Amino acid sequence: MPSWCPLLCRLAMLLCVWAPCQAQSDTELPPGTPIIQLRLAGDKRKHYEGRVEVYYNGEWGTVCDDDFSIHAANILCRELGFVEAVSWSPSSKYGKGEGRIWLDNVHCSGRERTLAQCKSNGFGVSDCKHSEDVGVVCNQRRIPGFKFISSFTNSVESLNVQIEEVRIRAIYSQRKRVPITEGYLEVKDGGKWRQICDEEWTEMNNRVICGMYGFPGEKGYNTKVYNLVLRLLAKRRKKNYWDFGVNCTGNEASLHGCKLGHKVELKGNATCEKGMPVVVSCVPGRAFAPSYTQGFSKAYRVEQPLVRLRGGANTGDGRVEVLKNGEWGTVCDDSWNLKAASVVCRELGFGSAKEALAGGRLGQGMGPVHMNEVECSGFEKSLTECYFNRDALGCSHEEDAAVRCNVPAMGFQNKLRLSGGRNPFEGRVEVLAEKNDSLVWGTVCSDSWGTMEATVVCRQLGLGFASNAFQETWYWPGDVRADDVVMSGVRCSGTEMTLAQCLHHGKHLHCPRGGGRFAAGVSCSESAPDLVLNAQVVEHTTYLEDRPMYILQCANEEHCLSSSAATATPSSYRRLMRFSSQIHNNGQSDFRPRAAHNSWVWHDCHRHYHSMEVFTHYDLLSLNGTKVAEGHKASFCLEDTQCEEGTEKRYECANFGQQGITVGCWDTYRHDIDCQWIDVTDVVPGDYIFQVVINPNYEVAESDYTNNIMKCRCRYDGHLIWTYNCHIGGSVSSESEESSFPGLLNNQLGHR
Repeated sequence: MPSWCPLLCRLAMLLCVWAPCQAQSDTELPPGTPIIQLRLAGDKRKHYEGRVEVYYNGEWGTVCDDDFSIHAANILCRELGFVEAVSWSPSSKYGKGEGRIWLDNVHCSGRERTLAQCKSNGFGVSDCKHSEDVGVVCNQRRIPGFKFISSFTNSVESLNVQIEEVRIRAIYSQRKRVPITEGYLEVKDGGKWRQICDEEWTEMNNRVICGMYGFPGEKGYNTKVYNLVLRLLAKRRKKNYWDFGVNCTGNEASLHGCKLGHKVELKGNATCEKGMPVVVSCVPGRAFAPSYTQGFSKAYRVEQPLVRLRGGANTGDGRVEVLKNGEWGTVCDDSWNLKAASVVCRELGFGSAKEALAGGRLGQGMGPVHMNEVECSGFEKSLTECYFNRDALGCSHEEDAAVRCNVPAMGFQNKLRLSGGRNPFEGRVEVLAEKNDSLVWGTVCSDSWGTMEATVVCRQLGLGFASNAFQETWYWPGDVRADDVVMSGVRCSGTEMTLAQCLHHGKHLHCPRGGGRFAAGVSCSESAPDLVLNAQVVEHTTYLEDRPMYILQCANEEHCLSSSAATATPSSYRRLMRFSSQIHNNGQSDFRPRAAHNSWVWHDCHRHYHSMEVFTHYDLLSLNGTKVAEGHKASFCLEDTQCEEGTEKRYECANFGQQGITVGCWDTYRHDIDCQWIDVTDVVPGDYIFQVVINPNYEVAESDYTNNIMKCRCRYDGHLIWTYNCHIGGSVSSESEESSFPGLLNNQLGHR
């Protein structure tokens, strides 16, 4: 053997790793190599993950996890057209398969072209059970130019669609619409875009395509228009059809989950003689109604009479909550799958579900668990039409179900960017705006810039939750060509999908400090805390205490008493409405004070530091919402008083320790500590509304602010006080809210 041969062999192997070889297409396999076909199967999966199944000798079977490795997973993923494997899973993570276990003790070096070349016990030789079926997760990126070729023409209809990309190509008259809802369906296979013959195309196929593009439904289209387009194009280009048909059930999350249809005989322009290229026409949800050039214009306000999403960072993500008997509750994740998740997504005006999440992945809810063991066919109009077990015994909020839905491509991310940051999650906010009849990048004025505005920026860019809002960004050197302010007076409610939907000055800019170093900036995070007050604890611990003024001097210094206390004599008494507050962190990250440790304020009278000057507001309101008495609580000590089983305490105030509330823990402010009250000395007897607001100035970013407020009905007879019907914001229907608090419009936390 020549001396240069080993070097060339190694080079060839490296090329096969970095530009993966197509074992069953361009290059012939060594003689005697078994011919196999692969697929990914199982429940709760994306198209690029699942249980490994092998077609051999006319029968589908599984692979045992004994001795399986990432090398074998890489070979398998590349054979399916993915660039590489991300991970592999033992012990039938994706469910137990059926039939034969074809391969056991698989050993791959990583250089093989097909899994059949790896060493094993031999096909059908195994001592495993299906509880040991192996699964893989592939990188969802496809190999550029990968050409799917079936080795078994008689088994093609049992294989999933394997292509590089899918697109809806609009005709010229509709290309400026946002989003694109109608056009020719094209698939990219072997590096080339191809159309699909519609001779065997079904409505179920349309449903899947529309769902994967974020649309809840499909509709008919004007065939005359497309027939005319075809006649015009026929004179200039040849027809270019894909080799296969498609067969979907209607419940798949994307085209990759559908089975292949019959193989199409390609005959040049004579292909698909009885049909035409597939055209798909989709119905967008109300929040994504298309418009010309203007794109999305109205703020995101989805009507959710029976089902809603909470705690998600991005539009279409969230914990699933349902309304029952006027009260919102969660769904237990037992039997939760993509069919049920897709029913939720379509009901809310999105497409099919990308993921069905379990285990409280998007935060834990409060209140009852309304549904358990949900079973849907996938075609219900509402989750409430699905079968479910009404007995949710044994389900806790640690098992709250959540979804991630497909949403339409609106192009929002192309109109905003972060510049100068240390990583992609932070930087100066720069907006693409129209100036002198051209589009230019510019900065946003930081006057009134806060957490709500930062929340919208992070959502628009798909970067998760806001972590911080910055009013000075001199330390982030952005593009000097974008220093000019193009947007000012921005005020957001926090529900908008784009910064342009927030209130702002329009063309008449006003920014006294100018841009440059005072341009607005943000930092984003993939997770956020979510503080929720336990309403029952407040309701059960409220009482009155008359306390002499001479022992309230420290509280008076910290403005915890009403204004009349300033002229009160030391021997006089103040009447205090006392209560305990138990504040839970139900989010996905710890709640930490925004101020750094060294900037906390020392209060000499109480002998402690304040990490947040205003942590909670306590208010007594008349029935029409007028404030009659108030109190507030500085966070002198944020710590983990107690935690759920299995969660360790991380924060303790003793010895100037770190402050915060860990996920799954709660901080209790007892009724007998200073300032844990409302001074009702000057309040006359009557009926009132007792309100508590946590983090009222949005000083720390959270995943959900609607549950930061709590209201109770309250009756005071001059001697005793009763609180009843306490609940947190958004926990009951608007009708129940109105009947409990008829003088107030809603129970939501207003912006600033």
